[in-house]
Amino acid sequence: MASCKPSATYVDTKQKLGTSGTPYEDPSLYRSLAGALQYLIFTRPDISYVIQQVCLHMHAPSTEHMLALKRILRYV
Repeated sequence: MASCKPSATYVDTKQKLGTSGTPYEDPSLYRSLAGALQYLIFTRPDISYVIQQVCLHMHAPSTEHMLALKRILRYV
């Protein structure tokens, strides 16, 4: 993600995260990134809600969840 464009907002208001979708191929990467973002809540309380929503799907992440996680990373 070194060459990605930054995001102006940390969440897509049109997209709702659900439990359906194609499973993400590397759930350990998803869990690692989501867990690392949990530590960021202490210094960035503005993104605490969206990180909490992403962490709700750690047990079975889908590709839509990973896209939401990448959007948060682009915002940060």
